[in-house]
Amino acid sequence: MYRVRVDRRDADCQHGRMVQVQAIPAFRDNYIWLLVGEGAPPAVAIVDPGDAVPVVQTLRQRGLTPSVLLITHHHADHIGGVEALCAHYPLSVYGPAAETIPCMTHPLREGDEVALPGLPRFSVIEVPGHTAGHIAYYGGGLLFCGDTLFAGGCGRLFEGTAAQLHHSLQQLAALPAATQIYCAHEYTLSNLRFALTVEPDNPALRTRYQEAEDLRRRGLATVPSLLGVERDTNPFLRSHIPAVTAAASRHAGQSRQPGADTFATVRNWKDHWSG
Repeated sequence: MYRVRVDRRDADCQHGRMVQVQAIPAFRDNYIWLLVGEGAPPAVAIVDPGDAVPVVQTLRQRGLTPSVLLITHHHADHIGGVEALCAHYPLSVYGPAAETIPCMTHPLREGDEVALPGLPRFSVIEVPGHTAGHIAYYGGGLLFCGDTLFAGGCGRLFEGTAAQLHHSLQQLAALPAATQIYCAHEYTLSNLRFALTVEPDNPALRTRYQEAEDLRRRGLATVPSLLGVERDTNPFLRSHIPAVTAAASRHAGQSRQPGADTFATVRNWKDHWSG
């Protein structure tokens, strides 16, 4: 197993504020995200705490007290630590209104905002597909997207349709190119190997794979990624690109149309891919 370095980055927030985002590794390949903002004491939020133990350890090591949990969807590896954390700390729990989230105090829908002192103002984007009620949080140039968009890939279809997930990803792809993508898993190398199966002649993709391979060789995380990089290299954001449509058509053995039709074929291809 790779040693995953805890990664800290400073990101620009609205009105010139700064927020520090730290990855807390959990399970085999999950990332729980810790946000530390301005103020004394600083504002602290946690995104998708699937396991309370590493979160509590990190908070104690840093002398931090959280006030908010931000949940993207109801899968156990994203909410498994919610009840234990709520037993430790007085927390507000924000999450998707269409899903059952433990201890939820603020159910959220498309267009809602999460405005927390000392942290970015996050807009809520409904992104169904992986689950029926999945949401993402976007603000201050940061996107916390759970299992909808991965570095080099996207989530599986557990509760939604390919058309829904394609539409959700198109919404995210329309955000600014400099948006930092904080997904919830370290799947990047596998995702990029599949992407190279789809687009072997994409030079940006070949370069990205080499860079990601080097990071993992050194035990470093490959996320966050940048949305502009995803648009250039992630096949699930490139279903309108002729090379991707042609690859999907070859794989299916019949013509595929650009867009949702190609996306559905590539998603199914990845589901059964063992490379």
